[in-house]
Amino acid sequence: MPARGDHEARRRDVSEAVWRVLAARGFDGLTLRAVAAEMGASTGLLTHYFPNKKALIVHALDIAEERTRAVDPESAPEPGLPALRAALLHVLPATPESVVLNRVWVSSWDASLGDPELSARQTARYANWRSRLRPHVDEAIARGELPAGDADGTVATAAAFTHGLVVQALFDPDLFPPDRLAALLDAFLASLAAPRPEQAT
Repeated sequence: MPARGDHEARRRDVSEAVWRVLAARGFDGLTLRAVAAEMGASTGLLTHYFPNKKALIVHALDIAEERTRAVDPESAPEPGLPALRAALLHVLPATPESVVLNRVWVSSWDASLGDPELSARQTARYANWRSRLRPHVDEAIARGELPAGDADGTVATAAAFTHGLVVQALFDPDLFPPDRLAALLDAFLASLAAPRPEQAT
């Protein structure tokens, strides 16, 4: 029996190979054969870790989640609207690493939509993301940076707008370079902060 350290090292090697396949081919190209080829190993070795394709996909989603959490903003912004901006900007594909992360997540949607268990995981992931945005919106309202109203609706709108930019930038990066993504996000946040007609009188 291999030593525990050897087993953990092999599992790290497998995880790195899974990520390289994901980054290059997305979830559609994620197969035991592709991961084995990336490692220069046999598919038989991988069956010790993944008895089927779904187990491989679940592991790949875990890796994507870990890598997403590991990419933290460089500095903590001021609370309120600046913190909301930083959190949303952090999601956009504005760096090579964030492009890869977003390509992986978008490519996972098809598998997740077709499987109830995977769909529930994605639902929980997006609910968690919105819950992390909510305190920034609450603080911005308390500071008068955003108008009072439906905070949950504001969070959902901000999340949807940001993901819309993600998809457009992935398909047309020349039209949506990082500086334009930031400018579009700033314009969107300015529109949220603008007083409503009944408040402007």
